[in-house]
Amino acid sequence: MPNDNLPTYAQLSEREDAPKGSNWGVFGKEDQLGTINFLTPERVAAAAKLVRRGTVFPLDLPLHLPDPPLFSRGMYKQTIRRFEGGLGHDDHLDNFYLQASSQWDSLAHVGHPRHGLYNGVTAEQVTGQEGSRNGVDAWAQRGIAGRGVLLDVARYLASQGSPIDAMTSRAITTAELDATAAAQRVAIEPGDVLLVRTGWEEMYMAADRATRERIAADLHAPGIEGSTEMAGWLWDHRIAAVASDCPALEPWPWDPATGVLHVRALCFLGMPFGELWHLDGLAADCASDGVYESFFTSAPLNLRGGIGSPPNALAIK
Repeated sequence: MPNDNLPTYAQLSEREDAPKGSNWGVFGKEDQLGTINFLTPERVAAAAKLVRRGTVFPLDLPLHLPDPPLFSRGMYKQTIRRFEGGLGHDDHLDNFYLQASSQWDSLAHVGHPRHGLYNGVTAEQVTGQEGSRNGVDAWAQRGIAGRGVLLDVARYLASQGSPIDAMTSRAITTAELDATAAAQRVAIEPGDVLLVRTGWEEMYMAADRATRERIAADLHAPGIEGSTEMAGWLWDHRIAAVASDCPALEPWPWDPATGVLHVRALCFLGMPFGELWHLDGLAADCASDGVYESFFTSAPLNLRGGIGSPPNALAIK
């Protein structure tokens, strides 16, 4: 456990002054950053020293993928307008769902049915207007940068003879995260942005149109399990944010017997969730050189009260 005087997850689970298992108030009653608070200047400065080759890996999928969109979201329409005289252009998007492709889930995305959103914010406080709470603009104005660590669970489990079937709601356990880190010889450190590769992206990019339509109509996808054990693992490791190549970060559909990590970690711990990220290029490079850490940056849209945003994320090695 880090020696930072913050409560352990076990201690959070015994709270009487806030929902059990929540860190509400730990970073202040008005906090809207959540675990992004772990990205201290000292940790950012240390992470910048991880740039050795200057190789940049963009982590966003093209905006038009997945196609068809998942979760009944729509596809944007781009309109390009030519200036008079034909010397330039501008454009605009219609029907642009900010969580249809690679995305951050803001702390306004999912709440508890009784306790509300992160730090006790109510649904009525999420307006998209001045004073709207828990939107992506809080992160955009702060900036996200630090040490990124890839856990290539898909590659590790395949090497053990137990490949993930990316068409199923296979749950990845904390033990499998630990085993992957050990096999990669990478240590998880406080303030890390954790990138978990499940192999869903690889499966999807190889799928034909008919398969993609079946996926959109009846989605089953792997992810890290939604248990209290997983929430505790993330908090006790002081993870600043967690992202994956799969559609929901956790398995989809959610398992009612296990519970929902979006509530246990995004809502109760204020931990940013990234979904549908492009990790395959980074993973191939990490497998080649054996280096699974990088300098990570992300610039969410500075959209007032935004519920989600493209991450605009980079890993730099």
